[in-house]
Amino acid sequence: MSSERYHLTLINSGSATGSGAGGGAAAEPPEVEAEALLQVGDLARMTGKTVRAIHHYEELGLIEPVGRSKGHYRLFERETLVRIRWIHKLQALGLSLGEIRTLVRNRQVSPSAQQSADQLRRTYEAKLVEVQARLAELAALERELQASLAYLDSCNTACTAELAPTDCAQCDRHPETQEPDLISGAMV
Repeated sequence: MSSERYHLTLINSGSATGSGAGGGAAAEPPEVEAEALLQVGDLARMTGKTVRAIHHYEELGLIEPVGRSKGHYRLFERETLVRIRWIHKLQALGLSLGEIRTLVRNRQVSPSAQQSADQLRRTYEAKLVEVQARLAELAALERELQASLAYLDSCNTACTAELAPTDCAQCDRHPETQEPDLISGAMV
């Protein structure tokens, strides 16, 4: 972890300290010490994402810098790490960045915390059903792989070196009544 201190010049982004666009004389942006703020490279290193991915998240409005350093580097709060991990997990669940952006926007415009939570709940419930179905599919594949490996293990004892691979399709040396699809598909 870097122990560098960043000098932050906050740029007006609609906060109460600035005078919005066209609102008279612009006040000098406040300067604050930013000990816990992170640059894009820090976020990338700490999350395993690329710098380009972090910039893309910002372009999509999924994360927002709190300002820029005197060197004009984007600076982010440490909570941005939590948001990036959340984005990663949603992508692992199969959501596109566009769908994640919709979740973020819906939360921002939701009239209440309860409605926001309900929207998120519906998304998570749908993903839970998909994950459970995928787990059942993977469990069936696991059983078939185990049966196929057991079948192949018996080839070591039931088969002879004189037989050609083409003879496997008519093999009668296995006690199993039906060979697994992963075996029969390889034999045709």
